[in-house]
Amino acid sequence: MTRIAAPPAAFDLETRLVIIGAGAAGLVAALVAAEAGLEPLVIERDAVPSGSTALSAGLIPAAGTRWQREAGISDSPELFARDIQAKAKGKAEPILVEAVARAIGPRLEWLAEKHGLAFSVIENFRYPGHSAARMHGLASRSGRELVDRLRHAAEEAGIAIITQARAETLHVDAAGRPVGVTITRPDGTRESIGAEAILLACNGYGGNPALVAKLIPSLAGALYFGHPGNQGDALLWGEALGAATRDLSGYQGHGSVAHPHGILITWATITEGGVQVNRDGQRFSNEAEGYSEQAARVAGQPGGVAYSIFDVHIAGVARQFEDFRLAEAQGALVSAGSWLELAGKLGLDAAALEATMAEVDALKVAGGCDMFGRDFAGVPRLTAPFCAVRVEGALFHTQGGLAVNAEAQVLHENGSAIPGLYAAGGAACGVSGPEASGYLSGNGLLTAVALGGIAGEAIARIRKS
Repeated sequence: MTRIAAPPAAFDLETRLVIIGAGAAGLVAALVAAEAGLEPLVIERDAVPSGSTALSAGLIPAAGTRWQREAGISDSPELFARDIQAKAKGKAEPILVEAVARAIGPRLEWLAEKHGLAFSVIENFRYPGHSAARMHGLASRSGRELVDRLRHAAEEAGIAIITQARAETLHVDAAGRPVGVTITRPDGTRESIGAEAILLACNGYGGNPALVAKLIPSLAGALYFGHPGNQGDALLWGEALGAATRDLSGYQGHGSVAHPHGILITWATITEGGVQVNRDGQRFSNEAEGYSEQAARVAGQPGGVAYSIFDVHIAGVARQFEDFRLAEAQGALVSAGSWLELAGKLGLDAAALEATMAEVDALKVAGGCDMFGRDFAGVPRLTAPFCAVRVEGALFHTQGGLAVNAEAQVLHENGSAIPGLYAAGGAACGVSGPEASGYLSGNGLLTAVALGGIAGEAIARIRKS
């Protein structure tokens, strides 16, 4: 249980900056603060840093980067910001959107130059809602590699990371300023740590079923594909301090988790020309709108499952992702030379599947728009061999959280900053607005990396003044 308490008579340890959470947000903030001369202390509940970052595809959208320029891709932070707001229907916080869209490109280049993270931009497909190819990732295209490389960089920089330690209590002085935390070890021992500044980088509340049921009732009881440690600690602490919150109903879902394997299947299987059908062999939505809103749609199908249908060419594109290769190795991928054969292997009605796919093919040939609003103009036709993966919809992480300003300071309801308290990543309100449909691919790692860096810089400036 997280709680608020007065500070002890004396802390066991004193430091200038405590960062709660060693995912992308916390580790980037620590690297930035350390370069500025601070000695951040990172608190992590797991034995090895992982969190939501490790469970992601590890792709970070950024505009105007050197990797884009080298690939001949024209893009800008301004265009990126417009794309973010277009997906969120103008409901994302404008100041935050502008701040992260502007900060993320230079931050990725800094991570590459200073810490050796070898990013590259994905050029052979584009996620829904992005006007340019701007997804950047490491070689394996996996979040596990991203968090491991960030952890290694932090270790190389001499940053202290206390693992297997849960921040249980936030200590607040008589003026309402957070001044430290008490951590709890697995053996029950406790240690209090005083700090001049505290950064909440412990993600959202997706692992707390009671909060999910209250704030996102449409996904109550749905598969949770995030980190179990995302219990809403930051949200609960903030609310206890009178902090403002924003867009708590917003979340990132995903309509393509291999079932029963529990492995993320890249949405390139859809964007490159694939579709999804249900147990009746029928399509049920506009899959091209985005994978986040597709989560609830898939969850609402008979048995809570669907089948992503694509072809061997698309499978080749998808194999650049480590997760897809793993799913294929575990037998999640089914292939066949005809729709009749594929239906038999999947246990679907052959006539229904053949009719569905014939309609899709006709729409692609004609460049038509279907009854769900999906425009098939210019979308490649599927050719044998055909492929399929049985999938389910899942909640990945929440997008609402503590309201912050452009320097990642947590805000009171009246808009003033809570002295010494910062939030980044899933702990802070993101840039997706209040609905799942507002999530633009990569928004989670965008705010983790960009806002983490912004927080590190802001804290360093204040500590120096």
